[in-house]
Amino acid sequence: MALLFVEHIGIAVAHLEEAVTRYTKLLGVPPYAEEEVPSEGVKTVFFRCGSHKIELLGALHQNSPIAKFLAKRGEGVHHIAYRSSDIRADMVRLKNEGFQLLSEEPRPGAENMWVCFVHPRDCQGVLTELCQPREE
Repeated sequence: MALLFVEHIGIAVAHLEEAVTRYTKLLGVPPYAEEEVPSEGVKTVFFRCGSHKIELLGALHQNSPIAKFLAKRGEGVHHIAYRSSDIRADMVRLKNEGFQLLSEEPRPGAENMWVCFVHPRDCQGVLTELCQPREE
């Protein structure tokens, strides 16, 4: 298996509504989706940007991974997500190549995706997300 393409870029923001206003002006289009993912403690807002997507990530509570990221690093790029046609096979492949996965099984994520994250230290400091639509 191989990762197919960049699915989206996730950006951590301290004030989600302000960031939505700013990105609506920047991109010239309103967001097309917004969703809470309680298991990750995050509220997401998605924009289309050409053939790619931008995901704004706001913390639902102070103990969420996004809140911890913001406290440690501030606002900015949080992760890059790559689409997989077979997330489980790609997880096995990456694990066999020595990458540290942050979960043993894919988890439900935003936009009805299965997701798995790769530790940033294995990708030159970039948190990397694998994602696959759940209906595939």
